[in-house]
Amino acid sequence: MQAEQWGTPLYWLESDDEWHSHTLSGLRPILDNEPVCHVSFFEADAFARWAGVRLPTESEWEIASNSADLTLGAFVESGAFHPGIAKDLPGLQQMFGEVWQWTASSYSPYPGYSPAKGALGEYNGKFMCNQYVLRGGSVATPRAHIRKTYRNFFPPATRWQFSGVRLARNL
Repeated sequence: MQAEQWGTPLYWLESDDEWHSHTLSGLRPILDNEPVCHVSFFEADAFARWAGVRLPTESEWEIASNSADLTLGAFVESGAFHPGIAKDLPGLQQMFGEVWQWTASSYSPYPGYSPAKGALGEYNGKFMCNQYVLRGGSVATPRAHIRKTYRNFFPPATRWQFSGVRLARNL
């Protein structure tokens, strides 16, 4: 982040002592209680460390998602095009939709996975190395794509695809 001279998430702009974000619907004020988005893995991890917590591993995220309602998130069909404020409901909120959530896990096959016979096995190794897992989908993800095991992956410096933060702490 220092090498890139990043001081704010991508698309943030300060104007007249107020923070705004460039969204797919235009420039709008940033609300204190909406999910932050367009942050890199490095920014998400730095924020977690600053807050005295950490990013969840992919398996922790997936286990936590078992108690979350898959239907509550805002997806592309909502027309929101920007993450919204969590509903005042019990339990984990915004596990699905809104923003992709960085995990602390490198992208690699699940234990025991082997490619189907005849599949291009080098695809994962060649193009998906040095990337981190994101989970949960975003406001730009079609609802039909989402399931609790859906994985996404990006290089750790990527900031553009509604990537956000989910925090975890040790018990």
